[in-house]
Amino acid sequence: MQGQDLAAARAVAARIRAGQVHINNPPWSPDAPFGGYKRSGNGREYGVEGLEEYLETKAILGYGERPAPAAA
Repeated sequence: MQGQDLAAARAVAARIRAGQVHINNPPWSPDAPFGGYKRSGNGREYGVEGLEEYLETKAILGYGERPAPAAA
């Protein structure tokens, strides 16, 4: 989208239900997530959001603690 009033353009961009909106033709960025909404599909490519789809979260508690001393 294009506009001379940047505040108005930002307001419109915030209301557009799309995975990516360009205001006044900025350069492409591989750090910006790209993906669809609704029937365009779920999920994201590029950026941290694209990598997170391939990761699984794992919590390891107490990893940095010292082990208890052995009983004598």
